[in-house]
Amino acid sequence: MPSEAEAFMNRKMREYFRRRLIDWRAELLRESGQTLASLQQESLNEADLTDRASLETDRALELHTRERYRKLLTIIEDALRRIDDGTYGYCKETGEAIGLRRLIARPIATLSLEAQEMHERMERTHREE
Repeated sequence: MPSEAEAFMNRKMREYFRRRLIDWRAELLRESGQTLASLQQESLNEADLTDRASLETDRALELHTRERYRKLLTIIEDALRRIDDGTYGYCKETGEAIGLRRLIARPIATLSLEAQEMHERMERTHREE
């Protein structure tokens, strides 16, 4: 586990986050495979309308989750590319270090906490208009 006492985004930190992202990606792919297998096994030929409706609702929820995983996999791949090109861990807007604690909590973060808060304030302002 990296510490704040180390130089930011040194080789050890980059490898730590690369491993976390690769493990996360593998977990998502495994879960997606299980979802796909489950969907292929289920049958919508239920005689009871309530059972069929319940099954259709479950299937829609599974497909929604799978779509979220697909989007998350794209974000994880982008983070892995940023590790390779040396931009991982730095805010896309300010270029400042995102911060180790934020990256540990959210390894796909692309904005510093301050920049993220600014984005959220701007979004709220635009929604209210």
